Amino acid sequence: MNTAFVHSRACAGLAAPLVNVEIHLSAGLPGFTIVGLPESTVREARERVRSALINSYFDWPDYRITVNLAPADQPKTGGRFDLPIAMGILAASGQFPAEALHGRELYGELGLDGGLRACRGLLSAVAAATAQGSLCAVPEIVAARLASVPDSQIVGAPDLLTLCAHLKNPNPPLVKCQEKPPTREFSRDIRDVRGQQAAKRTLEIAASGGHHLLFLGPPGAGKTLLASRLPDLLPPSRNDEQLTQTLIADLMGLCGENQSIDGRRPFRAPHHSASAAALIGGGAQAQPGEISLAHGGVLFLDELAEFPRHILDNLRQPLESGEVTIARAKGKNRYPARFQLIAAMNPCPCGYAGSAETPCRCSPDVINRYQNKVSGPLTDRIDLHLVLERQNTNSLFSSGESGESSATIRARVISAHALQQTRQGFLNAQLEGDTLLATVDLTASTEQWFTGACDRLKLSARGVHRCLRVSRTLADMEKQPRVKQSHLLEAMSYRPLINES
Repeated sequence: MNTAFVHSRACAGLAAPLVNVEIHLSAGLPGFTIVGLPESTVREARERVRSALINSYFDWPDYRITVNLAPADQPKTGGRFDLPIAMGILAASGQFPAEALHGRELYGELGLDGGLRACRGLLSAVAAATAQGSLCAVPEIVAARLASVPDSQIVGAPDLLTLCAHLKNPNPPLVKCQEKPPTREFSRDIRDVRGQQAAKRTLEIAASGGHHLLFLGPPGAGKTLLASRLPDLLPPSRNDEQLTQTLIADLMGLCGENQSIDGRRPFRAPHHSASAAALIGGGAQAQPGEISLAHGGVLFLDELAEFPRHILDNLRQPLESGEVTIARAKGKNRYPARFQLIAAMNPCPCGYAGSAETPCRCSPDVINRYQNKVSGPLTDRIDLHLVLERQNTNSLFSSGESGESSATIRARVISAHALQQTRQGFLNAQLEGDTLLATVDLTASTEQWFTGACDRLKLSARGVHRCLRVSRTLADMEKQPRVKQSHLLEAMSYRPLINES
């Protein structure tokens, strides 16, 4: 009777709990049993492992084989356990030295020919193993991307036989991290947008402070066009943000075989038919949704009023906390969701309410019902609201200068971000409480004027704080140490302009 132990990791959201793969060969009728709460993909490993071993010129043990995936109460999913099961069988049967597996973790799906294939969620497993000081053996096709984890030790191999040769070496060849491609610069320049100077100003404010933004205007006013220009106004993601973004994308299988993040922030634009699980996260495995895929970047919701109201209201808590917890019967996972919301909607079903050029065909009741599809508590959480007007046709054919480029605006945004990071360690959109009041540093006269204005406008406490945050950003854009009355006036002009009932 022979026993072998191999270390691997399961997938539980962005976490990767350790799994001990225990192999026991015993006398009796030949058989193969996997225990330890495996799902169907894991149970099917028997045929993949058997064919892979035979086609890699190893012997299939003529014993009763029992595989235990411990701890037994942790669900095991995916094909990542094929490789540790195969190596455990080889070690238990004496075809591979068991000591060569000490201090090493293995993940990978096996093909029938012995080839190693990639699996979802390996990046989080490598990150957890690196924190424990373990070496990781993975499929060669994803080794370079997984080596992007700082201080990781990665051994990659195209097939089972090659991996065995590497692991027998006390100092196996480690995969080097692939070089990051240069950040793509300004693929969609804001200069291409003709006119709409007020909207461009608002976009710069949103980019400078990380504020949420809602465009309200008729069809063809340029709402979607303007929103698509925001990512090129933002600085590249920091290293810690890039790692988190890659972890989430890898968990969802959105990373290519050798794809790495190039520094650009995510830009997600789900259709208004998206379900709550697709937008917020969910499903049987409590997977992340679009708001987590947009972490550190931009979530653009076009035709905001066409989204079901109950789905939009699910955004309220993540907008405040910057994270979302998905609880299901099989487990509870927490995902980061610190995104910047950019939304666009028409003022009414026909789209022309308030337009001086095209008459609106909607009655006041219809307009109210349409605008009330977006709840007041949600609009109150959006810092900047701007009404757009349709541009004159002549301006679309103008060949003259159409304003500043994305490069020019981005330089100012980077400067504003650096100022905020130095002062408080995060962007102004996250300021709250005493820190917010201390940061705006209002004079006694300005504070008295502002409190009176807020009372007259009947702003909620959240609305007051939003105004203060935006005004702090406006002062930072002018490099002013103290918020002035002019900054507060402009900030209040961006408060909600649609019905909040």
